Amino acid sequence: MATCYTYLEGAQPLACLNADQLEQFERDGYLVAKGLLDFEEDLQPVVDEYSALLDELASDLFERGELTSTYADLPFGERLTKVYANTGQETAQHLDISLPQQGVRADTPFWAGPAVFHMLRNRKLLDAAELFIGPEIYSTPVQHVRIKPPEHLMSDIQTNDLVRATPWHQDGGVVLPEADATEMLTVWLPLTASGIEHGCIKLIPGSHRDHLLEHCLLPTSGYEIPTKFFAEEETIPVPMQAGDVLFMSRWTCHGSLSNTSDQIRWSFDLRYSPVGQPTGRTEFPGFVARSRSHPESELHDPDVWHTRWRETRDRLALRDDPTYNRWTESNPACA
Repeated sequence: MATCYTYLEGAQPLACLNADQLEQFERDGYLVAKGLLDFEEDLQPVVDEYSALLDELASDLFERGELTSTYADLPFGERLTKVYANTGQETAQHLDISLPQQGVRADTPFWAGPAVFHMLRNRKLLDAAELFIGPEIYSTPVQHVRIKPPEHLMSDIQTNDLVRATPWHQDGGVVLPEADATEMLTVWLPLTASGIEHGCIKLIPGSHRDHLLEHCLLPTSGYEIPTKFFAEEETIPVPMQAGDVLFMSRWTCHGSLSNTSDQIRWSFDLRYSPVGQPTGRTEFPGFVARSRSHPESELHDPDVWHTRWRETRDRLALRDDPTYNRWTESNPACA
């Protein structure tokens, strides 16, 4: 029987990854922990929080004349798709758990609600993360929520990769070089079905062994690794269900497929690293999620987390855009 590495609370294991899974992560740069999270216990509070947020957003847009209906009779996914179709990519920023990298204003929307904060501190996620990066865990601000509607309904709407397919990239490649040695762990989890037709993650097993690859600036969707720099024929899709969790190395080359279904695909991209290591995005606020040696340093108050993001927005609104990435338009590899 494979050894189960776990941390315990009382007599109940909170998270368990076996030796074969940990070996796969080292070999392939990723692993999927099936059913690590319970939907009702771990994810439903986030769904409820976002449902209330969408209700508030739709009502506000309706009152301003930007929507002809609040679509209150529709389920969350259909309702959000209607709002997207009428308002474009700006709506996605209201839902995101990070600020944009350009053009932050004093009223730039973001979401830092208590249910999301408690998900970032979820014991099962932190127990699993501890097996990869140790017991001093920092929740880094390199994070997003992506709620992607069916792309065939967005054909006339200008959107970015928070809404459309995500281009090939490495998570360690879209932060500053100061974080190259940081043991940043990607934790990707869906709140809805994430099959091939929904636009699931695609990745290249073993690509983390190539370390940093060249990224090129795209006009509308951030950065992309041109396919000439990796073995695209080795791409595999990674279909998942709500409750599954994908762990990836910071150097694993990945992106997502297009959502060709009739349903939304909803996911969170989270990052954790050892406390004290650079995040590569120092302008944005992170927090100590777990510390076995200094538990008093952990952040437990979601209001403090929200305040830190609000203060960051206020500060950035008064200055020129900082630099968040190492790549420029003049990168010779992109010629």
